[in-house]
Amino acid sequence: MAREAWDYLRTEKMPHIWCPGCGHGVLMNALLRTMAKLDVNKDDICVVSGIGCASRLPGYLDFNTLHTTHGRAIAFATGIKLANPRLKVIVVSGDGDASAIGGNHLIHAARRNMDITLICMNNNIYGMTNGQYSPMTPTSMIATTAPYGNLERNFDLCKLVEVCGANYVARSTAAHPRNISQYIEYALTHKGFNFVEVMTQCPTYYGRRNKLGGPVDMVNLFKKNTILNTAAAKLPPEQWEGKTLIGEFVKKEDPTYLDRFDEMVGRITGGVKP
Repeated sequence: MAREAWDYLRTEKMPHIWCPGCGHGVLMNALLRTMAKLDVNKDDICVVSGIGCASRLPGYLDFNTLHTTHGRAIAFATGIKLANPRLKVIVVSGDGDASAIGGNHLIHAARRNMDITLICMNNNIYGMTNGQYSPMTPTSMIATTAPYGNLERNFDLCKLVEVCGANYVARSTAAHPRNISQYIEYALTHKGFNFVEVMTQCPTYYGRRNKLGGPVDMVNLFKKNTILNTAAAKLPPEQWEGKTLIGEFVKKEDPTYLDRFDEMVGRITGGVKP
């Protein structure tokens, strides 16, 4: 019997802790619907997180889940995958967790092409700890640690993991839930390091401080300020200048770390499994 999305939910953990209007729930909905569509076995999935608003998500999912330390989710996920290659390992992380404290792990997981999927919920701020700026906070935007505007440039995480060697790279927003599901589905059925960035709204700390309006206003800004990369490719650059590209950026089939490991073991042992 096919499963429904709520079959993968720990209903006893509800209600969730996210603020009203937070975009993280859109991502969780898309993830649950994708799991139901794929009819995955709960025992075949392990979801890992670090610390932050996004990292609360695995607590609501009825899979094998691991809530780890700040910035170290990818390191734990790597160990899980190496110890039990049968598992489909998913890391759920915020922009600060993945790109600041965990940035080194992100770079090297992509470089190794480790066979895990990372879903980065990018709300441009450290939400759980009262709104400090992160490596994803755009220049000049206000945060508690940048009361006069952020002086730093922000990362393009999709470009970063692409040049590091990820097999699959995609970006969507909370305003495009069908695309989120599509990208997660591909990532979960594709070998290698798979990176899906989802731009989500934080109306409490990011939106309010920067006078971006309420949750609906912020979702409408995603619609206004993004463009599919396939559509942008057909237009002169000046027509989409200032917009953020969304869509699928990388799809390739390079050998994973585990593929290379198995090849090495076979070469050393003459094909005899230890």
